[in-house]
Amino acid sequence: MAFGPFLLLALMEGLVTAAVLSLAAVGLSLVFGVMRVVNVAHGEFFMLGAVIAWFVSTMVPGPAWLAFAAALIVAPVLVAALAAMVDGLVLKRLSYNPEATILATIGVMYMIQQAALSYYGPDARPVLAPFSWRLQLPWFGYSGYKLFVVLAAGLVLLAVWLGLTRSKAGLVMRATQVDREVAQAFGINVGLVYRGVFALGAGLAALGAVLYVPISQAHYLMGHDPLLLSFIVVIIGGLGSLRGTLVAALVIGLSDGVISMFFSPTLAKILATLLVGLVLVFRPQGLFGAKE
Repeated sequence: MAFGPFLLLALMEGLVTAAVLSLAAVGLSLVFGVMRVVNVAHGEFFMLGAVIAWFVSTMVPGPAWLAFAAALIVAPVLVAALAAMVDGLVLKRLSYNPEATILATIGVMYMIQQAALSYYGPDARPVLAPFSWRLQLPWFGYSGYKLFVVLAAGLVLLAVWLGLTRSKAGLVMRATQVDREVAQAFGINVGLVYRGVFALGAGLAALGAVLYVPISQAHYLMGHDPLLLSFIVVIIGGLGSLRGTLVAALVIGLSDGVISMFFSPTLAKILATLLVGLVLVFRPQGLFGAKE
């Protein structure tokens, strides 16, 4: 196979990575943008979504698409509910202090990870894709499910953007992001907004995991890479910038696909980390972040 088809395959794989990464990174960006909380447990919410998807897929009888559809609903809802509990029981009691919440979410990260190890086990387990259709190109066949992942992620991100820009809930979130005290003075329940945002961010990560797990496998340590890449994306795009997060996720995803195909996945992460360093030195607010 010539260089061109290899490049096309690498870009298609990178697009899938970018789609899943966008969901996880947008959730992380929303939490920081509105709450000013760095959620170190974000990767474990991703992992938990995949693990719950495996449990649901084993419990729901019938065709694979039915079990997958159930997991697509159940996993994000359960993870969002857990995140809301974490907000109420931990973050709110710390008054959302930036330093304290970092330490607290590190603790939550290890608690979720060890709970998954205890009840799920150390083995990586597969989840069946809802369908096995393949797109046959002149040079190679490509999984139709991976194309579905890109489409589904795009629709979810569009819904998030519409919700943030066109709905009353989005207006309330943006008002809270701009000035918490003024929003509170106008009668906005800031605590409820924070809880909803934290749950939404975790739910988006879990949704990305459910879409991703048929391509990979569910494992109790699978949250590390999504956490690292999400931080890379959010820092490059600009903390709290939805547009910057999406652009950075696309750049990181596509570059990861190409570099991993022609060189190695490790080199892709090294270069991404180097790019973060350059952004922090020359443009600390990120490519699309606003100067404070």
